[in-house]
Amino acid sequence: MKIVITVDVGHPPRRPAQVECQLEESLSQVRNSSTLCIMKIIHGRSGTTKETVRNWAHNKRRRIRGIIYGENYSIFNGSTQEMRNEAGQFPDADLEASNDGITILWVK
Repeated sequence: MKIVITVDVGHPPRRPAQVECQLEESLSQVRNSSTLCIMKIIHGRSGTTKETVRNWAHNKRRRIRGIIYGENYSIFNGSTQEMRNEAGQFPDADLEASNDGITILWVK
């Protein structure tokens, strides 16, 4: 059972409107799935794409249960603990990696 979808919007670089379009499509895919509940977004460590992703996630927060920035993605983070306890303890190389090039979205 797959619970995480990885969305790479940082490679190759795209315009903000293209990034937002891909995020919308991925969010719809997760919301319409019976198994998916987490979006792992790869956006890169800095620049417009990272800002676009995080602003988009903030604007969609009514449709998202939790937003976890990669630099805070740790077993000691309350949101991470809650998400992983409810969704399952899936293997993830970015857990505890302080990777500011990703954002994790826990979708409602």
